[in-house]
Amino acid sequence: MATSSITKNFVISGKEQVEMFINAIEESAKNRPVRTPVAVKFIKGEEELRELMRFREMKEKEKMNADK
Repeated sequence: MATSSITKNFVISGKEQVEMFINAIEESAKNRPVRTPVAVKFIKGEEELRELMRFREMKEKEKMNADK
């Protein structure tokens, strides 16, 4: 859980509750998702955007024809 999503104040009292809370934080730090590298191309201008949309439409048509 991201810390920015904590919107309430809460009180942790007692040694057992404090230990449970710290253990939960430590476990969550161990279970971080693996980052997957992604290739990115920035679109510069209207013509590149139009080309991307034409490519997308072409691939969608190919997919629809393959499903038949």
